[in-house]
Amino acid sequence: MRYRSTRGDARPRDFSDILLAGLAEDGGLYMPESWPQFTPDQWRELRTLPYPDLAARVIAPFAEGSIDLSTLTRLCREAYAGFSHPAIAPLCEVEDGLFAMELFHGPTLAFKDMAMQLLGRLFEHVLSERNQSVTIVGATSGDTGSAAIEAFRGRDRLSVAILHPKGRTSDVQRRQMTTVTNDNILNIALEGTFDDCQDMVKAMFADQPFRDEIHLSAVNSINWARIAAQIPYYVRAALTFGAPDRPVSFAVPTGNFGNVLAAWAASRMGLPVKKLCVGSNRNDILTRFLLSNDMSMRAVEPSLSPSMDIQVSSNFERLLFELLDRDSAACARTMTEFRQTGRMDVPHKAWVHAGETFSGKTLSDEETRIEMARLYRESGYLADPHSAIGLAAGRQYQEQGVPMIVAATAHPAKFPDAVVAATGHHPALPPHLADLHERPERFDVLPNDLATVEAAVRKHVRRG
Repeated sequence: MRYRSTRGDARPRDFSDILLAGLAEDGGLYMPESWPQFTPDQWRELRTLPYPDLAARVIAPFAEGSIDLSTLTRLCREAYAGFSHPAIAPLCEVEDGLFAMELFHGPTLAFKDMAMQLLGRLFEHVLSERNQSVTIVGATSGDTGSAAIEAFRGRDRLSVAILHPKGRTSDVQRRQMTTVTNDNILNIALEGTFDDCQDMVKAMFADQPFRDEIHLSAVNSINWARIAAQIPYYVRAALTFGAPDRPVSFAVPTGNFGNVLAAWAASRMGLPVKKLCVGSNRNDILTRFLLSNDMSMRAVEPSLSPSMDIQVSSNFERLLFELLDRDSAACARTMTEFRQTGRMDVPHKAWVHAGETFSGKTLSDEETRIEMARLYRESGYLADPHSAIGLAAGRQYQEQGVPMIVAATAHPAKFPDAVVAATGHHPALPPHLADLHERPERFDVLPNDLATVEAAVRKHVRRG
């Protein structure tokens, strides 16, 4: 399998190369040159496999020519061995035909563990084969950072620097990052928003001398391997409800568009997906686009669901590339104009095409609280704010006879203040995090300035 950039000016690469590269050198995102296709019989063969083995089989076509199936199977088995639920991503019926797919049974209690635990092992495998080391730089709105830190902590060939927006994550989210003391981990609290953090990471990648000097790589969902590792749980859920002989729909609370893009990728591989519903908070650029073709940036506003406080959804570029019939020049031009003007002009035909699969719903903070309270009162289901938004979106777009599967993206204990305010119930952290609030924190507060951040990362790498 080879990969090309959405912007067309980077050479094609294989899976191991794009795993280590993260972002393409032309600023684009890597996409597979073609979509692997599973036949109905091949989908059916996956039904009885344990989750790690299914994940390896689904990911294998994307890694073809780089990592063999037996190695992938071993790495997947190692990645999911520490999850607290034997099903890895269990399904819970919340209402008739509405199901929560719980993706928060990994070590950091968020869906990011589903991919990141595997990515840590993929990086280690490829770097050991090549006798290389890299520096991981990532931006987080709350969950990616802690998942990356947990997956990469203590790994000899990896230095890690994670940027989070100062004061814009939950207390639990921040402490899961800043209480890790391994020498290869650097936490930066950037004075700005998540979009500023994400722009800072992209600026570091665009600085070619700096990128080469510290061997820069990424674990944000700009890294295609992250998307590939998220596809299997959509496959597992769909197969549970009868696919490929029965269609399913998915609802996903999303900010950066990576999680729902993985569900869309599964449909491109032949899985029968009827509808994909995007749940948004007040930072609703994705929902505005889907409902009215309004892809215009606004100021990022803090909300009850901070992991979705995003106005520049990086992974939308991958969908745009497909909507533009893989015209990389048009994609590059559109993305450049978007960053210059704050508005994206998506052709009407492409927007209509997107609407055939995608729909969107926005919830305010108050509507989110009402939804959390209603779920707990009527179904006994305790949902964090992000999952509650996803469940509300899924309910709105439910169709008779089509299971609606909602990505429950975070454990309620990650957002205890919001959960208590909405339900009166205080969710407890699991035993391995019970003393989280007593652990000392370590992080650097830095201004939104490229030179300052690069100097801090360079110092961290040299010290390591």
